Amino acid sequence: MSIIVERFNKIKSNIEKVSSYTSRTIIAVSKTFSLDHIMPLIDYGHMHYGENKVQEAEVKWSQIKSKNKDLKLHMIGKLQSNKAKKAVQIFDYIHSLDSQKLADVLANSQENINKSIKYFIQVNLGNEIQKSGIPYNEVDAFYNYCVKEKNLNVLGLMAIPPNDNKSEEYFKSISELNASLGLKNLSIGMSSDYMEAINYKSTHLRIGSSIFGERS
Repeated sequence: MSIIVERFNKIKSNIEKVSSYTSRTIIAVSKTFSLDHIMPLIDYGHMHYGENKVQEAEVKWSQIKSKNKDLKLHMIGKLQSNKAKKAVQIFDYIHSLDSQKLADVLANSQENINKSIKYFIQVNLGNEIQKSGIPYNEVDAFYNYCVKEKNLNVLGLMAIPPNDNKSEEYFKSISELNASLGLKNLSIGMSSDYMEAINYKSTHLRIGSSIFGERS
């Protein structure tokens, strides 16, 4: 068994100690890693992978996805509206829905190719200038715009908390906001804090280095 599969199984085991693994989706964040590096996990049967660049994802995944329809690709990085059309062709989930302009382009793009993407609205929990996302107090209105006016399939909210060792406070606030919208899915938690995220009802865990190792 490869070291990557061993690490993946350790994460599964950690999750099972506190919750049901079957109700969580581990998104193996494969950005910057070659397909050769990722293949042991694909061969093992894991189907959910995360990328943060449209061009890299297209080059890396187009061929293998056309052969394996069960593979699901998650866009977890900032998505520019001029790349949205291509993103709709490649990805199954987009976790970084963060503006009305992007919502407009995505809605048109998926309608044009008759494909329904699953979305997470990215929330900027700490109002950080360097991070994307809808401000906390504008999420309600933006959610209504996406769902009611654009007919987008929004599964839940997504956030990357500020790096100030208070991730549990941020997880609590986004979990409460998610519940207030009646949403059942939540995309929070990475390699360093996925166990805490599970305590706040995360359903989609974006885990990279703990599976694939450190990026060079």
